[in-house]
Amino acid sequence: MSGRPLRLLIVMPSWVGDAVMATPAVRRIRDAMPGIFMGALCRPGIDQLIGDGEESNLFDEVHVFVPHGMMATKKAAAKVRPRRYDTAMLMTNSFSTALTTRLAFIPRRIGYDRDGRGMLLTDKVVPPRNSNGSWKMVPAVDYYWNLAGHLLEEELVDWSVHTPVDCVSMPLAIPDGVMMELPVSEGNQKKCDEILAEAGVGDSGFAILNPGGNNEAKRWAADRFARLADWLNDEYGLKVLINGSPAESELVDAICGLCSSDPVSLPAMGNTLGGLKALCKGARLMVTNDTGPRHIAAAMRTPLVSLFGPTDPRWTTVPVAKLKDGGDSEVVVVADPSLPAEESANDHPERCGIDRIEESWVRDAVDSLIE
Repeated sequence: MSGRPLRLLIVMPSWVGDAVMATPAVRRIRDAMPGIFMGALCRPGIDQLIGDGEESNLFDEVHVFVPHGMMATKKAAAKVRPRRYDTAMLMTNSFSTALTTRLAFIPRRIGYDRDGRGMLLTDKVVPPRNSNGSWKMVPAVDYYWNLAGHLLEEELVDWSVHTPVDCVSMPLAIPDGVMMELPVSEGNQKKCDEILAEAGVGDSGFAILNPGGNNEAKRWAADRFARLADWLNDEYGLKVLINGSPAESELVDAICGLCSSDPVSLPAMGNTLGGLKALCKGARLMVTNDTGPRHIAAAMRTPLVSLFGPTDPRWTTVPVAKLKDGGDSEVVVVADPSLPAEESANDHPERCGIDRIEESWVRDAVDSLIE
């Protein structure tokens, strides 16, 4: 089954970072097929990222579903069924989201043939694997870009470009100049302006620290973030804003309590993912663990220092803006720079423990971006 869709539903990834990394593929489709109706199906929170209605320049409509509970799949299908989509493209890998599109009676269903869901797909895209059958390490932006190529009946990604050259980054297959993108609404910007005014940000600007993460093993120590906040204030006169989800508010409060420089807790100010997009636009830089806000900052062209422990950064190599000197605006700091290129940090949780990242490495990375 092939042909140009008239009404396309894109099932967006569930994680914040993956949703951002899917945007180049979505933009590719939007530009290649002007005039078609494009909807998104996503979990709560992702809608704040990709926007809805007039705020979004990627989607015409955003459907939100809660992916938990016995009836979640049927409820999600019932939500999108009245829109009569003729094609669905699944950025997700799950069986449940493939079932949702089948129950919604969407005739054409495109997705990777994995996790036992091939029988639910009309277009089974072969996922990249190594010769031994294991998953090939490919950046997520290329993984999604390849799906868009299948829909558009254009050349697919040549997975051979993903040959590791070091333990830090992976070559990308997407064309040069293609970037991730996120819309910023007037409401997002207003919230940002209110926070900056209340925080007392001056002419020297501000930095954002992001100490959280869904996995504690990915979190650099709180006391190190605190000392970094004081150093950023003393060395560069930057006001430091510490970001976190509502569930990470205690962690943020703990770091603020360890500081002498009076940083600002963004959770305490009621910041949202939408507000974070606008804040990143104006930040001098962000220092972050391997978690969703890193991708938001990259999409907003914010200079980044990204800390990776026992998760390999090459799965999430992303396109970033260039600095005035032509260098990348992101410095990826790994726990073990000597790890052989053919090995993965995921397989070495002790050797690549995030606490092995020294504070001087992070300060040097900050210096290289600011100076």
